[in-house]
Amino acid sequence: MVYITNSEEETEALGAKIAAGLPDGAVVAFYGELGSGKTAFVRGMARGMGIDALVNSPTFTIVNEYIGPRSLFHFDMYRLGSADELYDIGWEDYLGRNGVCAVEWSENVAEAFEGDEVVVTFRKLDENTREITIEGGDGIC
Repeated sequence: MVYITNSEEETEALGAKIAAGLPDGAVVAFYGELGSGKTAFVRGMARGMGIDALVNSPTFTIVNEYIGPRSLFHFDMYRLGSADELYDIGWEDYLGRNGVCAVEWSENVAEAFEGDEVVVTFRKLDENTREITIEGGDGIC
């Protein structure tokens, strides 16, 4: 499915809508350039999962954990060079915790995915407008 959002608030709302349909244990792989809306989408996901927390990018910490009625593990792979580094920080442990894993800069660790992830691709159309393509995760859109 392809969506167009015209503001950060609309991007967050789409994230909330998508998260409501995600099963626990899902992996969501984000692709898109810097500033394209990935973190705003994850903020919406948290809200859609009933998590009341300040969500920001884990660029320097690699992963932020948000626990509420459901668990959200927000990864930022910008600083990682390979999937091996992802495994070194405990990727498999996170997968086993039955939360939703939201992974920014997935292109840096693509070989860690098993092919059943939901792929969300962001494209900046202008300063505020984003084209967001969601693939996989049958029935969530």
